[in-house]
Amino acid sequence: MSTPDTADETVRLLTATDVRRLATGLGIRPTKTLGQNFVIDGGTVRRIVRTSGVSDSDTVLEVGPGLGSLTLGLLETGAHVIAVEIDPTLARALPGTVAEHAPAAVDRLTVVPADAMRVEELPTPPTRLVANLPYNVAVPVLLHLLERFDSIAEVLVMVQAEVADRLAAGPGSRTYGVPSAKAAWYASATRAGSIGRNVFWPAPNVDSALVRLVRRDAPAVEVSREATFACIDAAFSQRRKTLRSALSGWAGSATLAEQTLREAGVDPSTRGERLDITQFAAVAAARAALRGAEQ
Repeated sequence: MSTPDTADETVRLLTATDVRRLATGLGIRPTKTLGQNFVIDGGTVRRIVRTSGVSDSDTVLEVGPGLGSLTLGLLETGAHVIAVEIDPTLARALPGTVAEHAPAAVDRLTVVPADAMRVEELPTPPTRLVANLPYNVAVPVLLHLLERFDSIAEVLVMVQAEVADRLAAGPGSRTYGVPSAKAAWYASATRAGSIGRNVFWPAPNVDSALVRLVRRDAPAVEVSREATFACIDAAFSQRRKTLRSALSGWAGSATLAEQTLREAGVDPSTRGERLDITQFAAVAAARAALRGAEQ
């Protein structure tokens, strides 16, 4: 099995000079709109790949490959890479970059020119997701891909440090909120390291971090993900209020919210930040049961 420590010598990672040359040649100016900050440090690329645990038996989904820095690092492991790129110019250029820097890996790259938020099918079920996610859409992209592709067993993504903290936060934490609870439906999340600003071009004005998510079974409650997520959204829409108050609109009234919470074994005076995903699912299931009884 190939690893970054026993790298395929036919792969040459992009240097800072390569990144700027490719961008100039393509007429690319990194934009905040698309969250484009290109990694220019090969050591950081190999660190991300090593932390991801990708091997030559994996099919890796990469979102936003950009100029190909991380793509080349992933191909270096011997894995197959499916790169989803929204920018048509970058999508067209990526195979050529791989042909130049990793000629033996060309057949292991598939480029999908698309918006990751709209991707419903891929040529091969991915086993892992590894990406430097655009910071402005990191959470919705992550949740969409976890929902759509249940073949993804493990994720390692680089996101804004604040977002990484939220994704990895547990109940009762100051940073626990909607991203934390929704991600927990699919996986357990942990911080996996910090990334310096100077490894990017252009350097972002926020800190970055890696977050790892390991797939697990959804809560063993007979209720849909959509119903549970609606409960989560309502609970955190008024974070400072008790669940009896915050869920009153969602449940139909404060009285119904209290009844629902008690049926689920949750104290109505509790705030949403105290509930884990199983408890949120139990509350959603209790409300569904009460609605059924009302009919």
